Amino acid sequence: MVDGEETRAKAGAAARPRGRPRSFDRETALEKALMAFWEHGYEATSVSDLTRVMGIGAPSLYAAFGDKRALFQEVVISYGTRYGSFADRALAEEPTARTAVERLLREAAAAYTAPGRPHGCLVLHAATNCSSPEVEASLRERRRADLAAFESRTKADIEAGVLPAGTNATAFARHTGAVLQGMSQQARDGASREELEALAEIAMAIWPRTRTHTG
Repeated sequence: MVDGEETRAKAGAAARPRGRPRSFDRETALEKALMAFWEHGYEATSVSDLTRVMGIGAPSLYAAFGDKRALFQEVVISYGTRYGSFADRALAEEPTARTAVERLLREAAAAYTAPGRPHGCLVLHAATNCSSPEVEASLRERRRADLAAFESRTKADIEAGVLPAGTNATAFARHTGAVLQGMSQQARDGASREELEALAEIAMAIWPRTRTHTG
């Protein structure tokens, strides 16, 4: 949608009488937008594409969600809750950084190739060829936060003596991030769950074995 069309649609939304009930289910529309962004990325998904898949007009989209960027930010939050929370769970629930990374890579192989939905990671795919500085910066910060979480978990094990003192927590965090990014792209290129699980197993081979303490 060109700028003039978008401006007119926003004006139409603003002119709508207040209190008018919505004729669509907001959560259903949000999920449809999520799938569109997941499949095509941020840049390639136009407002016209969104209104078509969501089954609503542009004025309704702007009235309910704001502009395309605001809708996308809401989509990213919803994606993280519904589809991308496996990494946070692994880091929170596993006893060591090694077992946490092993679990999250294994679960990524399943999540990135699940049938009935786009493959790969929405957050990673949406950043491709993105011309919006605000969206690009937001996605970059999410990726950096993931790396920081991996690094923090690894440092905690080093300090506790679970991992050797010379372990490079930053390098291991970046290795984990790079493997996840590669798995996401390979899933979009058609790699199977079994192929990604084999990749994850090889990726874990570089990790030092955790130390156990007795007594």
